[in-house]
Amino acid sequence: MTRFRFLLRRPFELIPVLFGISLISFVLLQLTPGDPVRLLLGPKASEEAIALVRQRYGLDQPVIAQYFYYIKNVLSGDFGQSLSFRSAIGPVLLQRIGPTLYILSYGLILSVVFTLILGVTAARSRGGILDQTIRLICVVGVGIPSYFVGLLLVLLLSLKIKVFPVSGYADSNLANLYHLFLPALTIAISVTPILTRNFRATLMQQMNAGYAVAALSKGVPADQVFWRHVFWNSLLPTVSLFGVVASFLIGGTVVIENVFNIPGLGLLLVRSVLSRDYLVVQGVTLVMASGIVISNLLIDVLMAALDPRIKT
Repeated sequence: MTRFRFLLRRPFELIPVLFGISLISFVLLQLTPGDPVRLLLGPKASEEAIALVRQRYGLDQPVIAQYFYYIKNVLSGDFGQSLSFRSAIGPVLLQRIGPTLYILSYGLILSVVFTLILGVTAARSRGGILDQTIRLICVVGVGIPSYFVGLLLVLLLSLKIKVFPVSGYADSNLANLYHLFLPALTIAISVTPILTRNFRATLMQQMNAGYAVAALSKGVPADQVFWRHVFWNSLLPTVSLFGVVASFLIGGTVVIENVFNIPGLGLLLVRSVLSRDYLVVQGVTLVMASGIVISNLLIDVLMAALDPRIKT
């Protein structure tokens, strides 16, 4: 268990990362043109009403004071008040986290399944028709943007064939396996080519490794060598890449949720930016950054569990 000792120090190492992200997002939002109070009250609002709203939400304070008040409130669990929703931001974020986590988990599970099937198939048919086809699909898939994939799926499977709904989010997890299949498939199609190419290359490298060649020369069946040694030794680099891809996908859900109108953090972020609801944007950014940090930590734990030689 000594290889898991990094769990004791890693949370403290991540605190400066979250602090820096909160500072950068705060500064960038302050530099964004537009007045959220005037946008909220309309162009005909009086100066007295604007001043009252600024005082109510603390927008009349200096920028530095606003930031430190914000950090102080966040540490106590208070993300502030939303100008658009006219309510506390914390409950709004909690309501939107569920759909985002669901679609991310759904899409990543599909991508893992597709990666394992395509990677093994391509490696074991090296140079054959299946291998060449899978490699071509991966090259094409890497170059297609996720939003374009989503629109194509909607056009084909929702509008033409009418198998899946265009958008929406159901009330039950079981129903969402159907309602969110297209956005999850969009995530899988965007991620699978990258993971498959890496997994195929690692499998072929391990198949040519000395231990595999020696085992085959001693008469050990090829299937046994592949599934008991080559396959498991090839997982570690792909798991590491999976962590990087998963981190990028947390931010990528902003596009996918807007394409499919899913009421998650991504859709909330875009609408809050358009309405100049700065505190909501900061809250969503901080939650997404925390998700990226936590996902990287989980990948480190998984890699340490798969390979006891790793000391993170």
